[in-house]
Amino acid sequence: MKIALFKESRAGETRVALTPDAVKSLVADGWEVQVQRGAGDLSHFNDATYEAAGATIADAPSGDVNLRVNPPTVPEVALLPEGSMHLSFLSPLLAQDVVRALNDRRVTILSFDLLPRISRAQYMDALSSQATVSGYRAALKGASQFDRFFPLLTTAAGTIRPAKVLVMGVGVAGLQAISTAKRLGAKVRAYDVRSAAKEEAESAGAVFVKLDVTADAAGGYARELTDEERVAQQAALLSEVANSDVVITTAAVPGRRSPILVTATMVEAMAEGSLIIDMAADGGGNCELTVRVVGMSNPPAEMGTHASFMYANNVLKLLGLFGSKGELHPDWSDEIVLGVTVASGGAVHHAPTAEALGVAVVAITPDVKESE
Repeated sequence: MKIALFKESRAGETRVALTPDAVKSLVADGWEVQVQRGAGDLSHFNDATYEAAGATIADAPSGDVNLRVNPPTVPEVALLPEGSMHLSFLSPLLAQDVVRALNDRRVTILSFDLLPRISRAQYMDALSSQATVSGYRAALKGASQFDRFFPLLTTAAGTIRPAKVLVMGVGVAGLQAISTAKRLGAKVRAYDVRSAAKEEAESAGAVFVKLDVTADAAGGYARELTDEERVAQQAALLSEVANSDVVITTAAVPGRRSPILVTATMVEAMAEGSLIIDMAADGGGNCELTVRVVGMSNPPAEMGTHASFMYANNVLKLLGLFGSKGELHPDWSDEIVLGVTVASGGAVHHAPTAEALGVAVVAITPDVKESE
């Protein structure tokens, strides 16, 4: 069976879903791989390296399995073979027109956004791998955009105090932002609504901001705050934000609008020349205003080569659950396989997507799939 690798059509995207090394692994496993001409150019993987890995180059690839980083456009969906499989960061609730077009063509739709957050899925967790890149780039962006030094400097011309950086959100991206800002010499504080984040933030080198408002949920995740809790949180964070030189916000919710963490009142309380790095700009942003806020749209694209390397490894691990030896034979009893599958055969399996599209949700069962 054939895997098609596409050139990304999103403006500014430098990543590609498979590296030449990943292609080599797939070819060795019995797959035929077709790569769209120039797909890896912006990640510094040229067509010749893909050919050397065993792929063929095509102007208009077409496969049984079709791989991208970002969702295809509706016109691009029209070129996919009916009944084929698609994998990308689809964010189905934010790309309903694309989901509808894919489902009309009976494409099996897989989205990395829906990968279950379980230990066994860590090796294929593309959200986490790309968040690592985003957090690193956010700290560098803060240092380059801030018009003062990050580290403490003792010079003959006087002593310069270190920058005060506040990282909001201690997930994968936040931890990487903390570590990078710390390595650059800043004094770093961190905040998260999860009480378990305290130990993680401190291990990365930050002082944890402890408020009375917490929102712990099962499995170490955070629940949504009530309106009263949100008001209390914002009041308590006002002084923390006001006393920071650089605020880095990392609260991106896959497939949904980003929550507001920094209010207009907080921004107005910040000193002149302070800076906000909003990593969640793609989802509407964590900051209520846009006054000297650097909104990072698609931060992993700022490191196309390594972001592609990490994403491609996630793709290989996930595809391994859907087939091997050049053939598709997904295990429909596997919770990861079930979790990432938005739709197949014209039926929508992801309940929120089905509700958004106004169609009935159809559960996947091994018996149903085997009878097909």
